[in-house]
This record gives sequence, structure tokens and C-alpha cells, in this order.
Amino acid sequence: MDAATGHDELVHYAVDAGVATITLDSPHNRNALSAQLRRELLGHLDAAEADDVARVVVLDHTGPVFCSGMDLREARGAGASDQGVNEFPLILQRILTGPKPVVAVLRGPARAGGVGLVAAADIAIAVREATFAFTEVRIGVVPAVISVTVLPRLLPRAAHELFLTGETFGADRAAEIGLINSSVSAEVLDQEVKRYTDMLALGGPKALATTKSMLRASRPTDLEQSFQDMLALSASLFASEEGQEGITAFAQKRKPNWVP
Repeated sequence: MDAATGHDELVHYAVDAGVATITLDSPHNRNALSAQLRRELLGHLDAAEADDVARVVVLDHTGPVFCSGMDLREARGAGASDQGVNEFPLILQRILTGPKPVVAVLRGPARAGGVGLVAAADIAIAVREATFAFTEVRIGVVPAVISVTVLPRLLPRAAHELFLTGETFGADRAAEIGLINSSVSAEVLDQEVKRYTDMLALGGPKALATTKSMLRASRPTDLEQSFQDMLALSASLFASEEGQEGITAFAQKRKPNWVP
């Protein structure tokens, strides 16, 4: 039960054999990043970081979709200062900078902010049928906040193509361009996850944390400022006339008014 809302919990936390599994469980809206889900996810990431028993963190999900991105119902009609997504950069920062390795497990598609979660994880494994897309431009907004985690992963040519077109691409290509580590059949997904978590558990906790910090040297030096800048940019586009038209058109299952 979520203490703030009194509603059923949307994110679960469990630890077994040194592996902390955080499970997104909001299949009714394709695990969209609603305010409740963001709050619970951040809380469980903090719990995993503080849990001495947990050596590795696995980010998993229920339902056919890993994460569809921001909950557009909450963004519709909200002003730039009311978009309410402040927790999302904190979530990405926790995954990026937390001392424990994070493994993202995709049993289905990821979109927009969901792809940001995938890119923030240290290791990402997807079923071959999973698809990905940066669909923001098609509803008049930009993949701003997630660019902080995604762009260091992607080949530059692929980033330009996929950010600008919003085209859907598959797990095999996601692996080729650096977004995920491996694309496997659904039958061996759990086995592949265990292979990685078993290897990660062999590392010394301090050594793993220090290695994560070392690997971040290629990323923006001031992550907090980068996220804040991109958050302001994202919120302004979500609240803009174009962004609100795109969100409304998406909800109404029609083309936005700028499409010829």
C-alpha cells in the first residue's frame, strides 16, 4: 500500500541471495512514470542503496511493457512549473551514481522515459521482441532529461536519426548502437540475467562502487546541473502550445495539427 495515496503499491522491492529486485507493477498504464510510480521507485532505489544485504540491483517489470515513459494524463493541461517530474532526474541519478550495479530487464517495449531508465542502468538485457523509440518529437516535446543518460550510450549517427525521427527500432539494433548489452530469446532471459548478477556479485562492494564512479568520468561532470537544465527544457515543451496539442492528439488518437 502506498502511504501517500492509500492506493496499492506500484513498485515492489524484494531481496534474495544478495540481489535486490525492484519491480514496476503498473501494467494498466504500461508502467508509465506516474507520480506514484516515480515516488515509489525512488524510495526503493534508496532502500537498495542502504541495504547491506543487497549487492546487485535488478530493475524488472510486470506486464507486456517495461515502461512507456511519462504518464501523459498527468502532463495534460499542466503548466511548466506544474509538470511534476522532479523525481525523474533523481531516479536517473540514483541509478547512475548509486554504488551498486543496476541491471535492467526488459520483457517488452520501452519508450521515452523508459528508455532513459534502460540507459541509466549499468547493464540492460532485453528479449528480442522488445522495441524502443524516442517518440517525444511526435507529440511536440523533446527527449531532454533522458538525453543525459542516453546520449553517452548511443552512436552519434544513431542518436541523431532516432531522436529526430521517433522511429521504432528493435532489440537487436538497440544492442548494435550501445543502448543495451544483449538481445536474447524470452526462454533464456532469466538465465542471462542470472549470469550477469552472478558475475557482478563476485566483485568487491567498494571496488564495484569505485569502478562505477570511474566509468562516469566520460559523462557530464555536473550531473545535477545537466539534469536540472534538461528538466527545465522538457517542462517548457510539455507546457507549450505545441506540446499540449501533441499530448491531446495522442489521447484522442488523432494526428496533431502540424502533420500535413
